[in-house]
Amino acid sequence: MSISSTNDLVSKPLRWWPVETDWSRYRILTDFTPNSHGAALMSALGNSIKIAAIATVAALMVSVPAGWAVSRTPAVGWSLWLVIGTYMLPPVALAVPLYMGLAGLGMLNTKIGLAIVYLTVLAPFTTWLLKSGFDPIPRDLEKAAAIDGARLDQMLRIIILPLAAPVIGTAALFAYLLAWDEFFYALLFTSDYRAKTVTVAIADLAGGRVADYGLIATAGVIAALPPVIFGLVMQRMLISGLTTGGVKG
Repeated sequence: MSISSTNDLVSKPLRWWPVETDWSRYRILTDFTPNSHGAALMSALGNSIKIAAIATVAALMVSVPAGWAVSRTPAVGWSLWLVIGTYMLPPVALAVPLYMGLAGLGMLNTKIGLAIVYLTVLAPFTTWLLKSGFDPIPRDLEKAAAIDGARLDQMLRIIILPLAAPVIGTAALFAYLLAWDEFFYALLFTSDYRAKTVTVAIADLAGGRVADYGLIATAGVIAALPPVIFGLVMQRMLISGLTTGGVKG
């Protein structure tokens, strides 16, 4: 669709491949002229990269110690399931309190404010995922390190985290993708280029009476590139993390 002419997009029967390729939409959306579609999309793309990265790092900082604590203290496992249970609530049920909280802190339409909202979504998921990665790590390693005089932070940094690195990488990838794809909260809590994300920017292209579906498809292709590149970089760690515990000798 992104390289098809308007005639090809509306022709019947549908043409799956254009007669002549049209790359003009990519030039439009990579044009940084102020107040243009390209400037708006590129600004939103940068916002999405920063917000997703901040939310992912914050989620890992919360979920790594939380996942390890739940893994090593089964008696408090109910608390994790209770937090994950909030996923059953529709996002609209949390929209008003989150909006009031951000408004009270003066963080509406800011990257940090939206990243904090995403943290509430990502932290329970990454904690649950990391717990399943910490469970197979033998506790004898931690006991041996404690006998040798290792502090808790040294134990985590030197022993636990390297062994759990594949699962941590997997959690980081899924958290980044969840933050990248989020639309509802970004639509509610942002209003201009300062914090608007790429999903909202693509929706803006569909506004008005006439929508250029080829332009929307082009924006979708451009928006898909950062997570695809991130996924390729993390591919080996992702496969290792997903298969952890799948084979036992």
